[in-house]
Amino acid sequence: MSFLNLQGKTFLVFGVANKKSVAYHIGKVLAEEGAEVLYSVRSDERKQSVTKFVGAAPVYVCDVEKSDDIGRLREQVGQDRKKIHGIVHSIAFANFANGVKPFHETGKADFLQSIDITCFSLIQLANAFKDLLDKQASVVTVSISTTRMAAENYGYMAPAKAALDSSLCFLAKSFSAFSQIRFNSVNAGLLKTSASAGIPGYVDSYLYAEELTLRKKALTTKEVANAAVFLLSERSSGINAQGIVLDAGMSINYFDRDMVKKAMKPE
Repeated sequence: MSFLNLQGKTFLVFGVANKKSVAYHIGKVLAEEGAEVLYSVRSDERKQSVTKFVGAAPVYVCDVEKSDDIGRLREQVGQDRKKIHGIVHSIAFANFANGVKPFHETGKADFLQSIDITCFSLIQLANAFKDLLDKQASVVTVSISTTRMAAENYGYMAPAKAALDSSLCFLAKSFSAFSQIRFNSVNAGLLKTSASAGIPGYVDSYLYAEELTLRKKALTTKEVANAAVFLLSERSSGINAQGIVLDAGMSINYFDRDMVKKAMKPE
């Protein structure tokens, strides 16, 4: 038996866009461990593209901004499976169509949409699937390594992720009244994903963050996926309402002498 004991268990994964997606890598590791993976994507067009690289895995369509879609997805999955053992929530959005603005100029509609997709969707999905989840299921979301750093180009996404981090605690508490379902997050440092590539100035931030890691090598999506799958497994049963930070040591290395030297005496 595998250490993680995921053989034959079923997981519903949200947020795959392409092969660079964190959600895709999580689903891939789950499948390698013998789990059955169900995918949910936001549109029929996305379903067509994702189906090409997830093999025979079922792919559903659900736009999490639409409550009716969430209800319909619950019914569809419930018709196909009597029980699921976990949910992966790898969904986030910020509208950078008009470029990055100073934070105080954030538009109300953009901010509320980001909160809706990035945070409230997890609450809605947890509520919709509560009776389909195994009583000891695990729900894992994808957050960021810190929401206390004002990275200008990340903008209002950080407050949306902070709301997501806080919501984990409240979900874990409210679900404890009737189950042992756990809610945790993997809080990742900067990654090479298609979503992050859409953030203005991200490449420079990524390369800078890589230099700040203790190993001088950026965090990989596979490393985040491995941590997420551990949290989905029974081996993490003692972990609840937590955010597991994965940043290859970046957060303790801001005063690396080589980086300080480059900043103070650039070549």
